[in-house]
Amino acid sequence: MPDVVLPCLNEAAALPWVLSRLPDGYRAVVADNGSTDGSPAIAAAHGAVVVHAARRGFGAAAHAGLEAATADVVCFMDADGSFDPRQLPLVAEPVLDRRLDLTLGRRRPTSIRAWPVHGRIGNAVVAWRLRHATGIRVYDLGPMRAARREALLELGLLDRRFGYPLEMVVRAAEAGWRIAEVDINYAPRIAGGRSKVTGTVRGTARAVRDMTKVLSR
Repeated sequence: MPDVVLPCLNEAAALPWVLSRLPDGYRAVVADNGSTDGSPAIAAAHGAVVVHAARRGFGAAAHAGLEAATADVVCFMDADGSFDPRQLPLVAEPVLDRRLDLTLGRRRPTSIRAWPVHGRIGNAVVAWRLRHATGIRVYDLGPMRAARREALLELGLLDRRFGYPLEMVVRAAEAGWRIAEVDINYAPRIAGGRSKVTGTVRGTARAVRDMTKVLSR
């Protein structure tokens, strides 16, 4: 069964809910990126494997989790409660069944608060550029996804910031992977607050900047 990599930075409020909803057989690998709110201890208390990514950045945490995983198939998902872990089989099963090499979760907001307008616009621009660069019909660069661990490591991903999710798709497309999207729910993060990426205009701009660098390489 898959391992689930959860990049984490101060998600103490959301982790109990997220970890309690993992499907049977799915193992959590929480990749902590310098939390100061006790997130690593909470994750460990709820049965997760905890690894520490000393280098700051979303991609650094995600890749540390990938390296620490041991399952053949690895899923990625945010740890803030915006995704329901019970939907992980939607992205994992096409890879487990070898119908796809990379499954991407296309976010379908459950409320207007889940995905601010600036976040949607930034995502749409990057996805449009990705389609034209690769020919892959992708409309969302969302963080819930699944692929085979060894194949991901062989892609040689280099970005350690917000460009990591996009670089994964670009390199996979270059390698001729079978890539497709499935619809998943996208809700407001647990305990209020804002997403570190889509929650602010500045965060969205940083993510778009990092992703633009990936597409220009």
